[in-house]
Amino acid sequence: MKKKFLNITMTIFFTVLLVACSKDDSNDSSNNSSSDQIAQANQVAQNGTWRISYFWDTDKDETSNFTGYEFSFNSDGSLVAVKNTTTVNGTWSVTNSSSSSSSNDVDFNIFFSVPQDSDFDDLIDDWDIISITDNTIELTDVSGGNGGTDFLTFTKI
Repeated sequence: MKKKFLNITMTIFFTVLLVACSKDDSNDSSNNSSSDQIAQANQVAQNGTWRISYFWDTDKDETSNFTGYEFSFNSDGSLVAVKNTTTVNGTWSVTNSSSSSSSNDVDFNIFFSVPQDSDFDDLIDDWDIISITDNTIELTDVSGGNGGTDFLTFTKI
């Protein structure tokens, strides 16, 4: 009985030791996750034409400000919004905004060279990615000025 107990105890000890000593890949997987998310966001955004299906600006729904606009995220980093004969040009990118390479802080950056009173000025930001699918890009941002939270969703047309 003592020998059986000793064998069981040794088996448990070595199993725990083996698990405790396994290589920690957390930094590698974080880097891959960030790189994978950047690659996915770039691929999805460039694949098709988009519309703003939801835009919450701090305290109110402003989706209607962009009704009829079709957005194209081009591979050269240009961003074009077109509605009838109106065209608004900008730029976009997806970056890892963290100074630490192991962080998974991926930003979807949007910039338009427009006056501050333009509705498109509200879209200029380094948005945090909530989720990305083949048909939806969901973004959020906590405003540095007033601390309000903005939400922006693009849906593929």
